Amino acid sequence: MLLQIDLQAEEPIYTQIMHQIIEGIAKKELKPGDDLPSVRSLASDIGINFHTVNKAYQLLKQEGFILIHRQKGVVIHPDGVEKATEVFYEKLRRKVRPLIAESISRSVSKTEWDTICATIYEEIEPEEEQ
Repeated sequence: MLLQIDLQAEEPIYTQIMHQIIEGIAKKELKPGDDLPSVRSLASDIGINFHTVNKAYQLLKQEGFILIHRQKGVVIHPDGVEKATEVFYEKLRRKVRPLIAESISRSVSKTEWDTICATIYEEIEPEEEQ
């Protein structure tokens, strides 16, 4: 999986790294137990400070997407990602709410919103599960 980092984007680099790794897991391009580059290796490959990669990895670890071993390195969580809980659904609502509010403010209809969400979901969902 190659990361496509936009150094000029508004989105912080560590967030781009996180989002792309999570999308790789969702698309099953990254499977439980797969190795990820070390913090220093990924930072060197992208040409960024290793603290930026470390921040992304630490947040991914907190969210249960990866494990970090001193000897084994960084791996996609071998047990897979924990299924959605009510805590996750509340987090999802908090994150989506401002996007919906902005969309409504910009006259995006519910139908358009639903279509955008469905299209993105279908782009990410692995083929065998559709």
